[in-house]
Amino acid sequence: MQKTKEPQRMCIVCRQMKSKHELIRIVKAGEEIVVNAGNKVNGRGMYVCKSAECVDICCKKKSINKALSCNVDDCVYDALKESLNGAKK
Repeated sequence: MQKTKEPQRMCIVCRQMKSKHELIRIVKAGEEIVVNAGNKVNGRGMYVCKSAECVDICCKKKSINKALSCNVDDCVYDALKESLNGAKK
């Protein structure tokens, strides 16, 4: 029996390819930007590793702003940190 391939995505911070299950998804759906752990929201998505290092660098360098070419509120970065804490549990 064949093994199914697991979808691979790239972290916008460290640029490493990882399984979708090892990453946190951030989505721009219309004008709204959502940290989406469930991967159910449609829109332009990007991924960040579930590591404290990548999340900290993302917040410091404002990587989401660069990836989306727009200004992102600090509440999105706070939600990213919260989702990291939720993912570790």
